[in-house]
Amino acid sequence: MLNPSVDSLKDKIDSKYTLVTLAAKRAREMQEEGNKLLHSYQSKKNVGKALEEVAAGVLKKQKQDDSIVYEDEI
Repeated sequence: MLNPSVDSLKDKIDSKYTLVTLAAKRAREMQEEGNKLLHSYQSKKNVGKALEEVAAGVLKKQKQDDSIVYEDEI
C-alpha cells in the first residue's frame, strides 16, 4: 500500500492495530451498505477507501464507552 502511507496514517491513529481494525470495520460497512464519506477515491477496494477516509480525517476512532462490559472481558 503506497497511498496513503502508513506513516501519515499513524499521525491520525495511535497504533497499527487500531488502524487495521478501524479500516476493516469501515470496509465491511461500505461493502454491506454502500455509503461513502468522500466524493472520490483513488483506491478500488474498500479497505483502501477506508484508509483514504482516515487520511482525509473523515474517519476517526470512536472513544470506547467504559460502562459497556463485553462477554470476553468477564
